[in-house]
Amino acid sequence: MFDIKENLKKLPDKPGVYLMKDENEKVIYVGKAVSLKNRVRQYFNSSKNHSSKVISMVCNISSFEYIITDSELEALILECNLIKEYRPKYNILLRDDKTYPYIKITTNEDYPRILKVRKVLKDNCKYFGPYTNITALNDTLEVIKNILPIRTCNIDIKKAIKNNVRPCLNLHINKCVGPCTGNVKKEEYNDMINDIVMFLSGKEEKLINNLKEKMNELSIDLKFEEASIYRDKIRSLEEILNKQKIDTTISDLEQDVIAMSKILDEACVQIFFVRNGKIVGREHFIFEGVKDSDNKDILTTFVKQFYINQEYIPRQIIIEEEIEDIFLLSEYLSSKKGRKVEIRVPKKGEKRSLIQLVKKNSLEYLEKFNTSNRLKYEKSIGVLEKLKDILDLENIPKRIEAFDISNISGVDSIGAMVVFIDGKKEKKEYRKYKIKTVVGMDDYSSMKEVLKRRLKQDNLPDLILLDGGKGQVSAVKKILKENIPVWGMYKDDKHKTKGLINLEKDIVLDKSSDIYRFVASIQEEVHNYAINYHRSIRNKSLTKSVLDDIQGIGEKRKKSLISHFKDIKNIEDATVEQLLEVEGMNRLSAQNVYDFFKNMNREK
Repeated sequence: MFDIKENLKKLPDKPGVYLMKDENEKVIYVGKAVSLKNRVRQYFNSSKNHSSKVISMVCNISSFEYIITDSELEALILECNLIKEYRPKYNILLRDDKTYPYIKITTNEDYPRILKVRKVLKDNCKYFGPYTNITALNDTLEVIKNILPIRTCNIDIKKAIKNNVRPCLNLHINKCVGPCTGNVKKEEYNDMINDIVMFLSGKEEKLINNLKEKMNELSIDLKFEEASIYRDKIRSLEEILNKQKIDTTISDLEQDVIAMSKILDEACVQIFFVRNGKIVGREHFIFEGVKDSDNKDILTTFVKQFYINQEYIPRQIIIEEEIEDIFLLSEYLSSKKGRKVEIRVPKKGEKRSLIQLVKKNSLEYLEKFNTSNRLKYEKSIGVLEKLKDILDLENIPKRIEAFDISNISGVDSIGAMVVFIDGKKEKKEYRKYKIKTVVGMDDYSSMKEVLKRRLKQDNLPDLILLDGGKGQVSAVKKILKENIPVWGMYKDDKHKTKGLINLEKDIVLDKSSDIYRFVASIQEEVHNYAINYHRSIRNKSLTKSVLDDIQGIGEKRKKSLISHFKDIKNIEDATVEQLLEVEGMNRLSAQNVYDFFKNMNREK
């Protein structure tokens, strides 16, 4: 048995990471410390200054362990990695581990290419990004390739020239200048690459001006067709440029701008990726269960967990407010990037204005998220809470099973079950039942059979709903050993859902209420599911019917008769002339059908 008091005495006065565990040895919190002895002991001292979240966590700690590190920086890195590995309950978690694409120019090749990649490598290539908007990235690449037709293939250019390889279609449609032909000078090709680098480095205006000069020169020489090509290129560039622009005169540094908003138990951290005075992308991250966490905790968590997983680190991170370990994080990110990375908290000026813009976006998104979540909640768990109250249930009915019986004139009776979990359809749990023990039309006995068969299985429901009234409820209650509430969904004279009923109570539902819409949707779902199943059974039984015994009636005529008359009884009552109206029927086959049923009725 782990003795917390005794183990607290053994804690070293050294930097490291500690892991709090519950009674099942599951890691519920990971933290780092300059001094493990001082930090871990704080949790078990007076709870006077602890938040409710920490108090709750401490109540669930059964044991802890720790890992000593050589420095606080090592502890920081290890903490982030262990949080990612264990996803502890009491840590604030960044749930988005996605990586963003970059544009890569393979400047380590004689004839460079432009690629979309997810990893930034130390390979002497040029990288631009990240781009969170994939559509914008693809548009940018498309414009670049149309304006500056560099190669997209990965063939060995020297071998292609040496072997006189036939160029691909891209050369003929002006999508590539064709360096594989040996007719393209490296200097000319590299001029295009420099133009691309200029464009992606935020110097689009310079590139556009260069193109305008060429367009004007061609116009002066009366080469209007060639000039129009440059005009179209300029328009494409300006269109992309307008999409990226932001009203700022911030320097050419690579910058990520981070701000957040918090509403009750949810927070949204927004990040703008600014490159060369332009927003090349932005992203939001939702944190839930942060009611007892302050902005500083959330922002610290975000910066730690986000950048430790990112391939690309900007030279400057502009953040809304001071965070913990700001200098330590700066040191770590600098070592990761290979050059100095600043984390700054602007108090005024244009950078502060940009922070406010990012914060405004985070609040707007969070409000939408909050509203969306609330609507989803009201349609799912919210309506179940109301149902619990109105039916006076002990618990929220998270698993609801609804049943219906379907038959026509007592033939081929079947049962159907639909399942709603947390207020949503769970179609993989739906079940169909062929009635085996009941002869004739007896819906009550059929329902009893279906429930007996269902309740032999595991994973019992919290609430059973029957498509029917008090009689159905009474029938099921007689065979129900488990303490599961049973209610009937009954309809009005217009065959519309009216209310819920059991043996003691009849509840008429308000048609404008969420509960009415929910119950009506369940009743319609189970009814339709039963009808569709019954129809498929009936069609199969009709296909294997008395028609098989009639001379001259093969599979095609049988299907045509069933399709035309819908029912065997209608075929039985039809005249020869009516039978002749069916597609594929001739007088002989019609007479055979007519005579067959007449003879069958005489024998009765």
